[in-house]
Amino acid sequence: MNDNALNANVGLKLRGLRLARNIKQADAAKDLGVSPAYLNLIEKGKRVMPFPLLWKALRYFDQDPEQFMSTLGEGRVDEALAKLLDEPLLKSLDIDPESLQSLSAEPKLAGTVAALFNLYKNTRTQLENVLAQLNVEERTRAQGGTAHGMAPGVRFDYSPFDEVSDFLEKHRNYFPELEEQADAVRRDVRLERQLTSGQLIRLLEERFGYRVLFDDPSPSGSSVVRRLDPEERTLTLSPFLTEQPLKFQIAASMGLLVMDREKLLERVLDAGRMRHGETQRLIKVNLANYFAGALMLPYGDFFKEVQRTRYDVELLSSIFGSTYETVAHRLCNLSDPKRPGLPFHFLRADIAGNISKRYSGTGIRFASGGGSCAKWAVHLAFLNPSQLTRQYSIMPDGTSYFCFAKVQLQPIEGSIVKGTAYSIGLGTHAENAKYLAYGLPTTDLRKDAIPSGISCRFCERTDCNQRAAASYRFAFAFDEYTKKDCFFSPILVHEKAEKVEKERPPGAPPLHGNGNGAEHANGTVGSEKDDSLDKTSRRRKGGDA
Repeated sequence: MNDNALNANVGLKLRGLRLARNIKQADAAKDLGVSPAYLNLIEKGKRVMPFPLLWKALRYFDQDPEQFMSTLGEGRVDEALAKLLDEPLLKSLDIDPESLQSLSAEPKLAGTVAALFNLYKNTRTQLENVLAQLNVEERTRAQGGTAHGMAPGVRFDYSPFDEVSDFLEKHRNYFPELEEQADAVRRDVRLERQLTSGQLIRLLEERFGYRVLFDDPSPSGSSVVRRLDPEERTLTLSPFLTEQPLKFQIAASMGLLVMDREKLLERVLDAGRMRHGETQRLIKVNLANYFAGALMLPYGDFFKEVQRTRYDVELLSSIFGSTYETVAHRLCNLSDPKRPGLPFHFLRADIAGNISKRYSGTGIRFASGGGSCAKWAVHLAFLNPSQLTRQYSIMPDGTSYFCFAKVQLQPIEGSIVKGTAYSIGLGTHAENAKYLAYGLPTTDLRKDAIPSGISCRFCERTDCNQRAAASYRFAFAFDEYTKKDCFFSPILVHEKAEKVEKERPPGAPPLHGNGNGAEHANGTVGSEKDDSLDKTSRRRKGGDA
Protein backbone atom coordinates (compact mmCIF):
# COMPACT_ATOMS: atom_id res chain seq x y z
CA MET A 1 0.00 0.00 0.00
CA ASN A 2 1.45 3.39 -0.98
CA ASP A 3 1.63 6.41 1.34
CA ASN A 4 -1.44 8.11 -0.10
CA ALA A 5 -3.52 4.97 0.31
CA LEU A 6 -2.19 4.50 3.87
CA ASN A 7 -3.10 8.08 4.82
CA ALA A 8 -6.56 7.65 3.34
CA ASN A 9 -7.03 4.36 5.19
CA VAL A 10 -5.96 5.79 8.56
CA GLY A 11 -8.19 8.84 8.10
CA LEU A 12 -11.14 6.74 7.00
CA LYS A 13 -10.90 4.42 9.99
CA LEU A 14 -10.56 7.31 12.47
CA ARG A 15 -13.57 8.98 10.90
CA GLY A 16 -15.51 5.74 11.25
CA LEU A 17 -14.59 5.45 14.93
CA ARG A 18 -15.69 9.04 15.56
CA LEU A 19 -19.01 8.67 13.77
CA ALA A 20 -19.72 5.35 15.50
CA ARG A 21 -19.55 7.22 18.83
CA ASN A 22 -21.61 10.20 17.60
CA ILE A 23 -18.79 12.61 18.34
CA LYS A 24 -18.75 15.84 16.39
CA GLN A 25 -15.58 16.65 14.49
CA ALA A 26 -15.11 19.94 16.34
CA ASP A 27 -15.41 18.21 19.74
CA ALA A 28 -12.94 15.49 18.78
CA ALA A 29 -10.46 18.10 17.50
CA LYS A 30 -10.70 20.01 20.76
CA ASP A 31 -10.12 16.89 22.88
CA LEU A 32 -7.15 15.87 20.72
CA GLY A 33 -5.65 19.35 20.82
CA VAL A 34 -5.79 20.10 17.07
CA SER A 35 -7.89 22.40 14.91
CA PRO A 36 -11.08 21.06 13.30
CA ALA A 37 -9.66 21.91 9.86
CA TYR A 38 -6.53 19.84 10.50
CA LEU A 39 -8.56 16.86 11.72
CA ASN A 40 -10.79 17.18 8.67
CA LEU A 41 -7.75 16.93 6.38
CA ILE A 42 -6.48 13.88 8.30
CA GLU A 43 -9.84 12.10 7.98
CA LYS A 44 -9.83 12.78 4.24
CA GLY A 45 -6.34 11.29 3.91
CA LYS A 46 -4.82 14.60 2.80
CA ARG A 47 -2.45 14.92 5.74
CA VAL A 48 -0.04 12.47 7.35
CA MET A 49 -1.07 11.76 10.91
CA PRO A 50 1.91 12.03 13.32
CA PHE A 51 2.40 8.91 15.38
CA PRO A 52 1.97 10.69 18.80
CA LEU A 53 -1.34 12.12 17.61
CA LEU A 54 -2.43 8.71 16.28
CA TRP A 55 -1.54 7.11 19.63
CA LYS A 56 -3.54 9.80 21.43
CA ALA A 57 -6.52 9.31 19.10
CA LEU A 58 -6.54 5.54 19.65
CA ARG A 59 -6.62 6.04 23.42
CA TYR A 60 -9.37 8.65 22.92
CA PHE A 61 -11.49 6.15 20.94
CA ASP A 62 -10.54 3.28 23.30
CA GLN A 63 -8.92 1.22 20.51
CA ASP A 64 -6.17 -1.39 20.78
CA PRO A 65 -3.19 -0.06 18.75
CA GLU A 66 -2.06 -3.50 17.55
CA GLN A 67 -5.52 -4.45 16.33
CA PHE A 68 -5.95 -1.06 14.64
CA MET A 69 -2.62 -1.32 12.80
CA SER A 70 -3.35 -4.87 11.65
CA THR A 71 -6.54 -3.71 9.86
CA LEU A 72 -4.90 -0.88 7.92
CA GLY A 73 -4.13 -3.13 4.95
CA GLU A 74 -7.73 -4.24 4.52
CA GLY A 75 -8.62 -1.15 2.51
CA ARG A 76 -12.29 -0.94 3.41
CA VAL A 77 -14.41 0.72 0.79
CA ASP A 78 -17.80 2.30 1.25
CA GLU A 79 -20.37 -0.49 0.85
CA ALA A 80 -22.34 1.33 -1.83
CA LEU A 81 -19.16 1.99 -3.80
CA ALA A 82 -17.88 -1.55 -3.29
CA LYS A 83 -20.93 -2.89 -5.12
CA LEU A 84 -19.91 -0.87 -8.15
CA LEU A 85 -16.56 -2.68 -8.48
CA ASP A 86 -18.16 -5.43 -10.59
CA GLU A 87 -20.06 -3.04 -12.86
CA PRO A 88 -18.90 -3.28 -16.52
CA LEU A 89 -18.84 0.52 -16.91
CA LEU A 90 -16.61 0.92 -13.85
CA LYS A 91 -14.23 -1.70 -15.25
CA SER A 92 -14.06 0.17 -18.55
CA LEU A 93 -13.06 3.35 -16.66
CA ASP A 94 -10.20 1.46 -14.95
CA ILE A 95 -11.03 2.75 -11.47
CA ASP A 96 -9.01 0.76 -8.96
CA PRO A 97 -10.01 -0.11 -5.36
CA GLU A 98 -7.53 2.43 -3.95
CA SER A 99 -9.30 5.24 -5.80
CA LEU A 100 -12.62 4.07 -4.42
CA GLN A 101 -11.09 3.86 -0.98
CA SER A 102 -9.99 7.49 -1.20
CA LEU A 103 -13.46 8.43 -2.36
CA SER A 104 -14.93 6.59 0.63
CA ALA A 105 -13.33 9.21 2.91
CA GLU A 106 -16.11 11.53 1.70
CA PRO A 107 -19.31 9.69 2.75
CA LYS A 108 -21.70 12.19 1.21
CA LEU A 109 -19.78 12.25 -2.05
CA ALA A 110 -19.52 8.46 -2.10
CA GLY A 111 -23.25 8.11 -1.58
CA THR A 112 -23.95 10.67 -4.27
CA VAL A 113 -21.70 8.89 -6.80
CA ALA A 114 -23.34 5.52 -6.07
CA ALA A 115 -26.83 7.02 -6.31
CA LEU A 116 -26.07 8.77 -9.59
CA PHE A 117 -24.60 5.61 -11.10
CA ASN A 118 -27.66 3.56 -10.10
CA LEU A 119 -29.89 6.30 -11.48
CA TYR A 120 -27.97 6.14 -14.75
CA LYS A 121 -28.42 2.35 -14.91
CA ASN A 122 -32.16 2.55 -14.26
CA THR A 123 -32.61 5.37 -16.77
CA ARG A 124 -30.60 3.48 -19.39
CA THR A 125 -32.74 0.37 -18.89
CA GLN A 126 -35.93 2.38 -19.17
CA LEU A 127 -34.62 4.10 -22.30
CA GLU A 128 -33.78 0.77 -23.93
CA ASN A 129 -37.28 -0.52 -23.15
CA VAL A 130 -38.87 2.63 -24.59
CA LEU A 131 -36.71 2.44 -27.73
CA ALA A 132 -37.60 -1.23 -28.19
CA GLN A 133 -41.31 -0.41 -27.96
CA LEU A 134 -40.96 2.60 -30.28
CA ASN A 135 -39.09 0.40 -32.73
CA VAL A 136 -41.94 -2.13 -32.82
CA GLU A 137 -44.51 0.61 -33.31
CA GLU A 138 -42.39 2.29 -35.97
CA ARG A 139 -41.98 -0.96 -37.87
CA THR A 140 -45.73 -1.49 -37.82
CA ARG A 141 -46.33 2.04 -39.13
CA ALA A 142 -43.56 1.66 -41.71
CA GLN A 143 -45.06 -1.59 -43.00
CA GLY A 144 -48.46 0.05 -43.36
CA GLY A 145 -46.92 3.17 -44.89
CA THR A 146 -44.83 1.19 -47.37
CA ALA A 147 -47.92 -0.59 -48.57
CA HIS A 148 -49.41 2.84 -49.36
CA GLY A 149 -46.27 4.21 -50.99
CA MET A 150 -45.10 6.18 -47.95
CA ALA A 151 -41.44 6.41 -46.90
CA PRO A 152 -40.48 4.27 -43.89
CA GLY A 153 -39.92 6.02 -40.58
CA VAL A 154 -36.77 6.31 -38.48
CA ARG A 155 -35.39 3.10 -36.93
CA PHE A 156 -34.86 3.75 -33.24
CA ASP A 157 -32.72 0.61 -32.78
CA TYR A 158 -30.36 1.43 -35.65
CA SER A 159 -26.93 0.77 -34.15
CA PRO A 160 -23.46 1.59 -35.56
CA PHE A 161 -23.10 -2.10 -36.43
CA ASP A 162 -26.32 -1.97 -38.45
CA GLU A 163 -24.97 1.09 -40.25
CA VAL A 164 -21.73 -0.76 -41.07
CA SER A 165 -23.71 -3.73 -42.40
CA ASP A 166 -25.77 -1.42 -44.63
CA PHE A 167 -22.57 0.25 -45.85
CA LEU A 168 -21.01 -3.10 -46.83
CA GLU A 169 -24.20 -4.26 -48.54
CA LYS A 170 -24.45 -0.98 -50.42
CA HIS A 171 -20.98 -1.62 -51.88
CA ARG A 172 -21.75 -5.34 -52.32
CA ASN A 173 -18.82 -5.94 -49.98
CA TYR A 174 -16.37 -5.25 -52.79
CA PHE A 175 -13.76 -2.46 -52.69
CA PRO A 176 -11.52 -2.33 -55.79
CA GLU A 177 -9.20 0.28 -54.23
CA LEU A 178 -8.20 -2.17 -51.50
CA GLU A 179 -7.89 -5.02 -53.99
CA GLU A 180 -5.45 -2.93 -56.04
CA GLN A 181 -3.35 -2.01 -52.99
CA ALA A 182 -3.16 -5.63 -51.84
CA ASP A 183 -2.22 -6.82 -55.32
CA ALA A 184 0.48 -4.14 -55.52
CA VAL A 185 2.05 -5.32 -52.27
CA ARG A 186 2.09 -8.94 -53.41
CA ARG A 187 3.45 -8.00 -56.81
CA ASP A 188 6.23 -5.73 -55.49
CA VAL A 189 7.67 -8.29 -53.08
CA ARG A 190 6.67 -11.39 -55.09
CA LEU A 191 4.80 -13.13 -52.30
CA GLU A 192 3.99 -16.81 -52.63
CA ARG A 193 0.45 -18.19 -52.59
CA GLN A 194 0.63 -19.40 -48.98
CA LEU A 195 1.91 -16.69 -46.67
CA THR A 196 3.63 -17.24 -43.36
CA SER A 197 3.77 -14.96 -40.36
CA GLY A 198 7.54 -14.67 -40.85
CA GLN A 199 7.09 -13.33 -44.39
CA LEU A 200 4.52 -10.80 -43.22
CA ILE A 201 6.72 -9.63 -40.36
CA ARG A 202 9.64 -9.02 -42.73
CA LEU A 203 7.28 -7.22 -45.10
CA LEU A 204 6.03 -4.97 -42.32
CA GLU A 205 9.56 -4.17 -41.19
CA GLU A 206 11.10 -3.60 -44.62
CA ARG A 207 8.24 -1.97 -46.52
CA PHE A 208 6.52 -0.06 -43.72
CA GLY A 209 9.41 0.49 -41.31
CA TYR A 210 7.67 -0.98 -38.26
CA ARG A 211 9.24 -3.14 -35.58
CA VAL A 212 7.27 -6.21 -34.51
CA LEU A 213 7.34 -7.10 -30.81
CA PHE A 214 5.89 -10.14 -29.11
CA ASP A 215 4.75 -9.09 -25.67
CA ASP A 216 1.56 -8.56 -23.74
CA PRO A 217 0.04 -5.53 -25.58
CA SER A 218 -1.88 -4.60 -22.45
CA PRO A 219 0.05 -4.62 -19.15
CA SER A 220 -3.22 -4.75 -17.20
CA GLY A 221 -3.71 -8.32 -18.43
CA SER A 222 -6.75 -7.64 -20.63
CA SER A 223 -7.62 -9.53 -23.81
CA VAL A 224 -5.85 -7.12 -26.20
CA VAL A 225 -3.91 -9.17 -28.78
CA ARG A 226 -2.60 -6.40 -31.06
CA ARG A 227 -1.51 -2.81 -30.54
CA LEU A 228 -0.28 -0.65 -33.43
CA ASP A 229 1.67 2.44 -32.32
CA PRO A 230 2.23 4.91 -35.20
CA GLU A 231 4.38 7.21 -33.03
CA GLU A 232 6.82 4.50 -31.92
CA ARG A 233 6.34 2.66 -35.23
CA THR A 234 5.84 -0.63 -33.47
CA LEU A 235 3.36 -3.48 -33.71
CA THR A 236 3.02 -5.37 -30.44
CA LEU A 237 1.42 -8.80 -30.70
CA SER A 238 0.38 -11.31 -28.09
CA PRO A 239 2.82 -14.22 -27.87
CA PHE A 240 -0.16 -16.56 -27.45
CA LEU A 241 -1.50 -16.02 -30.99
CA THR A 242 -1.34 -19.14 -33.15
CA GLU A 243 -0.15 -18.99 -36.76
CA GLN A 244 -3.47 -18.32 -38.52
CA PRO A 245 -4.77 -15.46 -36.33
CA LEU A 246 -1.20 -14.11 -36.13
CA LYS A 247 -1.01 -13.81 -39.93
CA PHE A 248 -4.38 -12.11 -40.07
CA GLN A 249 -3.52 -9.55 -37.37
CA ILE A 250 -0.27 -8.60 -39.12
CA ALA A 251 -2.05 -8.30 -42.47
CA ALA A 252 -4.86 -6.22 -40.92
CA SER A 253 -2.24 -3.91 -39.38
CA MET A 254 -0.79 -3.41 -42.85
CA GLY A 255 -4.28 -2.57 -44.01
CA LEU A 256 -4.55 0.22 -41.43
CA LEU A 257 -1.18 1.63 -42.50
CA VAL A 258 -2.07 1.50 -46.20
CA MET A 259 -5.42 3.19 -45.57
CA ASP A 260 -3.76 5.99 -43.60
CA ARG A 261 -1.03 6.47 -46.20
CA GLU A 262 -3.32 6.45 -49.23
CA LYS A 263 -6.28 8.11 -47.45
CA LEU A 264 -8.45 5.23 -48.67
CA LEU A 265 -11.11 5.65 -46.01
CA GLU A 266 -11.94 9.15 -47.22
CA ARG A 267 -12.07 7.93 -50.82
CA VAL A 268 -14.30 4.98 -50.02
CA LEU A 269 -16.69 6.98 -47.84
CA ASP A 270 -16.77 9.77 -50.46
CA ALA A 271 -17.91 12.42 -47.95
CA GLY A 272 -20.87 10.25 -46.96
CA ARG A 273 -22.52 11.23 -43.68
CA MET A 274 -22.93 8.64 -40.95
CA ARG A 275 -25.66 8.60 -38.38
CA HIS A 276 -23.37 7.44 -35.56
CA GLY A 277 -19.99 8.87 -34.62
CA GLU A 278 -18.50 5.40 -34.10
CA THR A 279 -19.48 4.12 -37.53
CA GLN A 280 -16.51 5.58 -39.41
CA ARG A 281 -13.99 3.84 -37.16
CA LEU A 282 -15.90 0.57 -37.39
CA ILE A 283 -15.86 0.84 -41.17
CA LYS A 284 -12.11 1.44 -41.06
CA VAL A 285 -11.65 -1.75 -39.03
CA ASN A 286 -13.79 -3.68 -41.51
CA LEU A 287 -11.82 -2.31 -44.46
CA ALA A 288 -8.50 -3.18 -42.77
CA ASN A 289 -9.77 -6.74 -42.36
CA TYR A 290 -10.87 -6.66 -45.99
CA PHE A 291 -7.32 -5.72 -47.00
CA ALA A 292 -5.98 -8.64 -44.93
CA GLY A 293 -8.28 -11.02 -46.80
CA ALA A 294 -7.27 -9.54 -50.15
CA LEU A 295 -3.57 -9.86 -49.28
CA MET A 296 -3.82 -13.46 -48.09
CA LEU A 297 -6.36 -14.56 -50.72
CA PRO A 298 -5.66 -12.49 -53.90
CA TYR A 299 -8.80 -12.03 -55.96
CA GLY A 300 -7.57 -13.47 -59.27
CA ASP A 301 -5.93 -16.60 -57.89
CA PHE A 302 -8.67 -17.13 -55.32
CA PHE A 303 -11.46 -16.74 -57.90
CA LYS A 304 -9.79 -19.30 -60.17
CA GLU A 305 -9.54 -21.84 -57.35
CA VAL A 306 -13.10 -21.13 -56.25
CA GLN A 307 -14.34 -22.03 -59.71
CA ARG A 308 -12.17 -25.13 -59.87
CA THR A 309 -13.11 -26.44 -56.41
CA ARG A 310 -16.79 -25.39 -56.72
CA TYR A 311 -16.71 -23.29 -53.57
CA ASP A 312 -15.25 -26.03 -51.37
CA VAL A 313 -14.40 -23.90 -48.33
CA GLU A 314 -12.40 -26.57 -46.53
CA LEU A 315 -10.30 -27.35 -49.60
CA LEU A 316 -9.73 -23.64 -50.26
CA SER A 317 -8.57 -23.24 -46.66
CA SER A 318 -5.95 -25.92 -47.27
CA ILE A 319 -4.86 -24.46 -50.63
CA PHE A 320 -4.28 -20.95 -49.28
CA GLY A 321 -3.22 -21.88 -45.75
CA SER A 322 -6.01 -19.87 -44.16
CA THR A 323 -8.87 -20.46 -41.73
CA TYR A 324 -12.35 -21.62 -42.69
CA GLU A 325 -13.81 -18.32 -41.47
CA THR A 326 -11.37 -16.19 -43.50
CA VAL A 327 -12.22 -18.12 -46.68
CA ALA A 328 -15.95 -17.83 -45.94
CA HIS A 329 -15.53 -14.06 -45.55
CA ARG A 330 -13.60 -13.86 -48.82
CA LEU A 331 -16.34 -15.69 -50.73
CA CYS A 332 -18.61 -12.75 -49.86
CA ASN A 333 -16.16 -10.34 -51.57
CA LEU A 334 -16.45 -11.84 -55.07
CA SER A 335 -18.46 -9.01 -56.62
CA ASP A 336 -16.08 -7.84 -59.34
CA PRO A 337 -18.38 -7.12 -62.33
CA LYS A 338 -15.86 -8.84 -64.63
CA ARG A 339 -15.38 -11.89 -62.37
CA PRO A 340 -18.46 -12.25 -60.19
CA GLY A 341 -18.95 -15.13 -57.82
CA LEU A 342 -22.17 -16.50 -56.42
CA PRO A 343 -23.98 -14.22 -53.95
CA PHE A 344 -23.76 -15.40 -50.34
CA HIS A 345 -25.02 -14.33 -46.98
CA PHE A 346 -22.70 -14.89 -44.02
CA LEU A 347 -23.38 -15.55 -40.35
CA ARG A 348 -21.24 -16.28 -37.33
CA ALA A 349 -23.05 -17.58 -34.26
CA ASP A 350 -22.06 -18.93 -30.87
CA ILE A 351 -23.58 -21.90 -29.08
CA ALA A 352 -26.09 -19.62 -27.30
CA GLY A 353 -27.46 -18.45 -30.66
CA ASN A 354 -25.93 -14.96 -30.54
CA ILE A 355 -25.07 -13.55 -33.98
CA SER A 356 -21.72 -11.74 -33.83
CA LYS A 357 -21.17 -11.28 -37.58
CA ARG A 358 -23.62 -11.03 -40.45
CA TYR A 359 -23.68 -9.96 -44.06
CA SER A 360 -26.45 -10.26 -46.62
CA GLY A 361 -25.43 -10.65 -50.25
CA THR A 362 -28.58 -12.59 -51.16
CA GLY A 363 -31.27 -10.14 -50.13
CA ILE A 364 -32.15 -11.96 -46.93
CA ARG A 365 -33.07 -9.54 -44.15
CA PHE A 366 -31.69 -10.15 -40.68
CA ALA A 367 -33.59 -9.17 -37.56
CA SER A 368 -32.21 -6.17 -35.71
CA GLY A 369 -30.76 -6.99 -32.32
CA GLY A 370 -29.01 -10.15 -33.46
CA GLY A 371 -31.92 -12.62 -33.17
CA SER A 372 -32.45 -15.36 -35.73
CA CYS A 373 -34.26 -18.61 -36.42
CA ALA A 374 -33.40 -21.82 -34.53
CA LYS A 375 -34.09 -23.81 -37.71
CA TRP A 376 -31.11 -22.27 -39.53
CA ALA A 377 -28.11 -24.45 -40.36
CA VAL A 378 -25.73 -22.08 -38.55
CA HIS A 379 -27.37 -23.06 -35.24
CA LEU A 380 -28.00 -26.73 -36.02
CA ALA A 381 -24.30 -27.17 -36.81
CA PHE A 382 -23.54 -27.37 -33.08
CA LEU A 383 -25.43 -30.70 -33.00
CA ASN A 384 -22.70 -32.21 -35.22
CA PRO A 385 -19.63 -30.02 -34.68
CA SER A 386 -17.27 -32.38 -36.53
CA GLN A 387 -19.39 -32.41 -39.70
CA LEU A 388 -20.66 -29.93 -42.25
CA THR A 389 -24.35 -29.15 -41.76
CA ARG A 390 -26.25 -28.62 -45.02
CA GLN A 391 -29.90 -27.88 -45.73
CA TYR A 392 -32.42 -26.14 -47.92
CA SER A 393 -34.49 -23.49 -46.14
CA ILE A 394 -37.68 -21.81 -47.25
CA MET A 395 -38.95 -18.51 -45.87
CA PRO A 396 -42.62 -17.66 -45.24
CA ASP A 397 -42.67 -15.60 -48.46
CA GLY A 398 -41.52 -18.62 -50.48
CA THR A 399 -37.90 -17.54 -50.99
CA SER A 400 -35.62 -20.57 -50.70
CA TYR A 401 -31.93 -20.85 -49.84
CA PHE A 402 -29.26 -23.51 -49.66
CA CYS A 403 -27.22 -23.09 -46.49
CA PHE A 404 -24.25 -24.84 -44.97
CA ALA A 405 -22.35 -24.31 -41.73
CA LYS A 406 -19.37 -25.68 -39.86
CA VAL A 407 -18.28 -25.26 -36.23
CA GLN A 408 -14.84 -23.80 -35.59
CA LEU A 409 -13.25 -24.47 -32.21
CA GLN A 410 -10.29 -22.59 -30.75
CA PRO A 411 -9.50 -23.97 -27.30
CA ILE A 412 -7.27 -22.27 -24.74
CA GLU A 413 -5.18 -24.47 -22.45
CA GLY A 414 -7.05 -27.45 -23.86
CA SER A 415 -10.43 -26.04 -22.83
CA ILE A 416 -13.19 -25.05 -25.26
CA VAL A 417 -14.96 -23.18 -22.45
CA LYS A 418 -11.90 -20.97 -21.96
CA GLY A 419 -11.54 -20.57 -25.73
CA THR A 420 -14.13 -19.93 -28.43
CA ALA A 421 -16.66 -21.99 -30.35
CA TYR A 422 -18.33 -20.42 -33.39
CA SER A 423 -20.49 -21.75 -36.16
CA ILE A 424 -19.68 -20.21 -39.54
CA GLY A 425 -22.66 -20.22 -41.90
CA LEU A 426 -22.98 -19.41 -45.59
CA GLY A 427 -26.12 -19.38 -47.71
CA THR A 428 -27.07 -18.71 -51.30
CA HIS A 429 -30.22 -18.95 -53.39
CA ALA A 430 -31.45 -22.53 -53.68
CA GLU A 431 -30.99 -22.61 -57.45
CA ASN A 432 -27.25 -22.05 -56.96
CA ALA A 433 -26.77 -25.25 -54.97
CA LYS A 434 -25.89 -27.16 -58.14
CA TYR A 435 -22.74 -25.07 -58.50
CA LEU A 436 -21.45 -25.98 -55.03
CA ALA A 437 -19.35 -28.96 -53.98
CA TYR A 438 -21.51 -29.11 -50.86
CA GLY A 439 -24.82 -28.94 -52.77
CA LEU A 440 -27.59 -31.42 -51.99
CA PRO A 441 -29.70 -33.08 -54.70
CA THR A 442 -33.40 -32.36 -54.61
CA THR A 443 -36.37 -33.27 -56.79
CA ASP A 444 -38.96 -31.42 -54.74
CA LEU A 445 -37.61 -28.28 -53.12
CA ARG A 446 -40.88 -27.49 -51.36
CA LYS A 447 -40.76 -30.88 -49.69
CA ASP A 448 -37.03 -30.96 -48.90
CA ALA A 449 -36.68 -27.38 -47.66
CA ILE A 450 -36.92 -26.71 -43.91
CA PRO A 451 -39.60 -24.09 -43.12
CA SER A 452 -37.81 -21.26 -41.36
CA GLY A 453 -38.01 -17.50 -40.82
CA ILE A 454 -35.99 -14.49 -39.79
CA SER A 455 -36.71 -14.48 -36.07
CA CYS A 456 -39.61 -15.53 -33.88
CA ARG A 457 -40.72 -11.96 -33.27
CA PHE A 458 -41.22 -11.28 -36.98
CA CYS A 459 -42.11 -14.75 -38.29
CA GLU A 460 -45.42 -15.29 -40.06
CA ARG A 461 -45.60 -19.02 -39.49
CA THR A 462 -48.53 -20.21 -37.39
CA ASP A 463 -47.28 -23.76 -36.78
CA CYS A 464 -43.58 -23.69 -35.87
CA ASN A 465 -42.73 -26.17 -33.12
CA GLN A 466 -39.50 -24.29 -32.30
CA ARG A 467 -41.02 -20.84 -31.76
CA ALA A 468 -39.45 -19.15 -28.73
CA ALA A 469 -41.56 -15.98 -28.59
CA ALA A 470 -44.90 -14.68 -29.80
CA SER A 471 -44.81 -12.94 -33.17
CA TYR A 472 -45.59 -9.27 -33.63
CA ARG A 473 -47.41 -10.37 -36.78
CA PHE A 474 -50.36 -11.67 -34.80
CA ALA A 475 -52.44 -10.49 -31.87
CA PHE A 476 -51.52 -12.94 -29.13
CA ALA A 477 -54.55 -14.99 -28.09
CA PHE A 478 -54.57 -17.86 -25.62
CA ASP A 479 -57.10 -20.63 -25.15
CA GLU A 480 -56.63 -22.76 -22.06
CA TYR A 481 -58.67 -25.57 -23.66
CA THR A 482 -56.52 -25.82 -26.79
CA LYS A 483 -52.84 -26.72 -26.71
CA LYS A 484 -50.51 -26.43 -29.71
CA ASP A 485 -47.15 -28.16 -29.86
CA CYS A 486 -45.59 -24.75 -29.09
CA PHE A 487 -47.05 -22.35 -26.54
CA PHE A 488 -46.15 -19.23 -28.56
CA SER A 489 -47.76 -20.34 -31.84
CA PRO A 490 -50.86 -18.26 -32.63
CA ILE A 491 -54.11 -20.21 -32.27
CA LEU A 492 -56.34 -19.88 -35.32
CA VAL A 493 -60.09 -19.56 -34.78
CA HIS A 494 -60.89 -22.91 -36.36
CA GLU A 495 -58.36 -24.51 -33.95
CA LYS A 496 -60.03 -23.24 -30.78
CA ALA A 497 -62.17 -25.47 -28.56
CA GLU A 498 -65.92 -25.70 -29.22
CA LYS A 499 -66.51 -24.14 -25.79
CA VAL A 500 -65.33 -20.80 -27.15
CA GLU A 501 -67.92 -20.96 -29.95
CA LYS A 502 -70.70 -21.82 -27.54
CA GLU A 503 -69.82 -18.87 -25.28
CA ARG A 504 -70.33 -16.32 -28.05
CA PRO A 505 -73.31 -13.97 -27.54
CA PRO A 506 -76.52 -14.95 -29.33
CA GLY A 507 -76.76 -13.46 -32.80
CA ALA A 508 -73.01 -12.88 -33.10
CA PRO A 509 -71.49 -13.94 -36.43
CA PRO A 510 -69.66 -17.31 -36.32
CA LEU A 511 -65.88 -17.36 -35.93
CA HIS A 512 -65.30 -19.60 -38.92
CA GLY A 513 -63.50 -18.78 -42.14
CA ASN A 514 -65.20 -19.10 -45.49
CA GLY A 515 -63.23 -22.24 -46.35
CA ASN A 516 -60.71 -20.39 -48.50
CA GLY A 517 -58.37 -19.42 -45.69
CA ALA A 518 -57.61 -19.64 -42.00
CA GLU A 519 -59.17 -17.18 -39.58
CA HIS A 520 -56.98 -16.02 -36.69
CA ALA A 521 -57.97 -15.60 -33.09
CA ASN A 522 -58.01 -11.83 -33.54
CA GLY A 523 -60.78 -12.07 -36.11
CA THR A 524 -58.76 -11.62 -39.32
CA VAL A 525 -59.15 -14.01 -42.21
CA GLY A 526 -56.54 -15.18 -44.69
CA SER A 527 -54.26 -18.00 -45.67
CA GLU A 528 -51.04 -18.60 -43.72
CA LYS A 529 -49.08 -16.88 -46.46
CA ASP A 530 -51.40 -13.88 -46.32
CA ASP A 531 -50.99 -13.53 -42.55
CA SER A 532 -48.06 -11.18 -43.07
CA LEU A 533 -48.49 -7.59 -42.00
CA ASP A 534 -45.98 -6.58 -44.65
CA LYS A 535 -47.22 -7.88 -47.99
CA THR A 536 -44.78 -5.70 -49.86
CA SER A 537 -41.86 -7.54 -48.30
CA ARG A 538 -42.92 -10.79 -49.94
CA ARG A 539 -42.19 -9.26 -53.31
CA ARG A 540 -38.62 -8.54 -52.25
CA LYS A 541 -35.79 -11.04 -52.13
CA GLY A 542 -35.39 -12.62 -48.74
CA GLY A 543 -37.48 -12.39 -45.62
CA ASP A 544 -38.34 -9.36 -43.57
CA ALA A 545 -36.84 -8.33 -40.27
